[in-house]
Amino acid sequence: MDVDTLLTTTRSVRRKLDLRRPVEPEVLTECLRIAQQAPIAGAFAESFRWLVIDDPGTKSALAQIIRADGEASFAKYGDRVPPRALASGRHLLSVLEQIPVYVTACLHGRPSGDNALLSAFYGSVYPAVWSLQLALRSRGLGSTIVGYHLAEHESDVAHILGIPADVTQVAMLAVAYTTTDTFRPGARPALDRITYRNQWGAPA
Repeated sequence: MDVDTLLTTTRSVRRKLDLRRPVEPEVLTECLRIAQQAPIAGAFAESFRWLVIDDPGTKSALAQIIRADGEASFAKYGDRVPPRALASGRHLLSVLEQIPVYVTACLHGRPSGDNALLSAFYGSVYPAVWSLQLALRSRGLGSTIVGYHLAEHESDVAHILGIPADVTQVAMLAVAYTTTDTFRPGARPALDRITYRNQWGAPA
């Protein structure tokens, strides 16, 4: 798969996850090793952690929290989501326990301060999360972020996983092989409508 195809067809996969096929630890480890090469602010490089979750009992406990928060989110904001995306999200919630593996990206510390500090904090994690999703896609796996619990129940999930109180869960990915490889670029706004040059609102 060429780089442009990889970048334009890596989707959030919810309906087309193979819930019966295990994810080999060595494949996931290889993807995590690649993701570790993503850009990160030097001050946070030693504070980054991955947490891999594949224990059935632990996944079941997580699923209860994530599903409840996801359903609450859909009840509150579902009218803002296209019907197809909403149905896809609800399908994912219904099969959470069956997801082969979850990967949580964490960073020591709690985010605080001005926009520059918050940008550096979260910006030191999401490049690695995206790199992980790309590495997974290149090996026939799909992923999607399931962070519904982060708003109100991050501490409950932390308790289940033994995550210390001074560690922030930035993103949790549901990971599985996909049942198809025919992913296409997604619908996006026209580039000339969202791109400005030199001044806000000025045509590019």
